[in-house]
Amino acid sequence: MPVIAVVDYDMGNLHSACKGLENAGATPKITDSAAEIERADAVVLPGVGSFDPAVQHLRSRHLEQPIKDAIASGKPFLGICLGLQILFESSEEGKEPGLGIIPGKVRRFKSEPGLTIPHMGWNQLEFTQPNAPLWQNLEASPWVYFVHSYYVDPIDAGVRAATVTHGSQTVTAAIARDNLMAVQFHPEKSSTAGLQILSNFVALVKTPALT
Repeated sequence: MPVIAVVDYDMGNLHSACKGLENAGATPKITDSAAEIERADAVVLPGVGSFDPAVQHLRSRHLEQPIKDAIASGKPFLGICLGLQILFESSEEGKEPGLGIIPGKVRRFKSEPGLTIPHMGWNQLEFTQPNAPLWQNLEASPWVYFVHSYYVDPIDAGVRAATVTHGSQTVTAAIARDNLMAVQFHPEKSSTAGLQILSNFVALVKTPALT
């Protein structure tokens, strides 16, 4: 079974992400070790909470470069929730610079009448990269589970793999570029569709070449 490093930087409950990966047929390994991240067959960067503490914790544990190296190496990489947002350059939530792996900014939902912020609960994905590996064997517009007040706004719209609409605002729900994938929703809380997404990620790990 492939070993997937689940990056531990004190930002969220890693147990549910690990359980989802186990159910999908992988061996998750919670770690903050650069060597273990390098050795792993794939990397998952989960996270819940606020942008500034997340990047501060990553940097204090000297994990920024290992994450960048893992992505550059070509191994499958999956960011989840806050693990998507910190891949960007900056956030309206805080002052710290993000990792800057994806050009763009994290923005707050604009207030509008009747709109609940955070965007919380089940909502439907609209695929903008319908052939992306994460979406294999899913029905069109699957329901997944969100909890967020901020969303990513990539400069290059081509990296956007799915969108979601909350009120009148349609925002990026997932990105995909080569071996790098990241989602705003919580696949580990998204029932059958979420398990399929994690299974698709694990299937990528078992496939030697991402072509």
